[in-house]
Amino acid sequence: MFTTLITPEQLQQLQQLQASAIPLAVFDCTFDLMNPAAGAQQFAQCHVAGARHAHLDHHLSHHPHTAAADDWPASAGRHPLPSRSTFAAWLGSQGVGNGTQVVVYDRNGMNYCGRLWWMLKWCGHEAVAVLDGGLAAWQAAQGAVESGNSPAAEPARFELGEPLATLTDTATVLAGLGQASQTVLDARGAPRYRGEVEPLDPIAGHIPGALNRPFSDNLGPDGRFKPAAQLQAEFSALLAGRNPASVVHQCGSGVSAVPNLLAMELAGLGRQALYAGSWSEWSRTPGLPVEKG
Repeated sequence: MFTTLITPEQLQQLQQLQASAIPLAVFDCTFDLMNPAAGAQQFAQCHVAGARHAHLDHHLSHHPHTAAADDWPASAGRHPLPSRSTFAAWLGSQGVGNGTQVVVYDRNGMNYCGRLWWMLKWCGHEAVAVLDGGLAAWQAAQGAVESGNSPAAEPARFELGEPLATLTDTATVLAGLGQASQTVLDARGAPRYRGEVEPLDPIAGHIPGALNRPFSDNLGPDGRFKPAAQLQAEFSALLAGRNPASVVHQCGSGVSAVPNLLAMELAGLGRQALYAGSWSEWSRTPGLPVEKG
């Protein structure tokens, strides 16, 4: 079972075993915030052979135009999480059952695919891994690719399990401000964190007391996650004695925080909570404190 990262070579081995032994589902989560149609277009041009496309807005977020009237999102912000039951139904429609090994990747520095990785953990599915280095690493390893749309999946039944990932909310983060029991870690770029620019949300700045760790800092020059020992040293220096278990991960809308969450797990520091509403919810909630600098 692969639960954090998988190398291109390991995925190639799984593909060879799939027909006889291991149910496997691969998802391409490529996305562009400024051009939401781009991910599907890039998928159609080239993707890992056998992969399916997972769209951030349509599949990995609550979509008000397609959700049932009584189906409420599990979080707020610009990319609210769908309900666990809605997500489970989508997984089943994509051929993912409880015994399936899932592999996720993108072309975006393993940013958007982390969302699907985390959501599967949240739904009780441990057997999901991020393809280290994304599509570029796969192609460099001579992995098979194809173009066009994927054929319809053979439906499966995905039954929800106890969450293996922690989701937290605005009220909980607000109550923990200034407490040793909570360390907010902001994955946005430094200029947005400092409040110098804000391209997406109504107010610039960050949650008071939050530390800054841009999600891209987790990758080496080769586009893969840094070695575990290096990640451990970097996060320990950033936390400066704070308990790793106290960390709450956030970003703009709960997506790019996940690479930090995954990196801390790779570093042996545990799996912390995710504030999925993140700055997009915090900045839109009247009366909440904001810090700059």
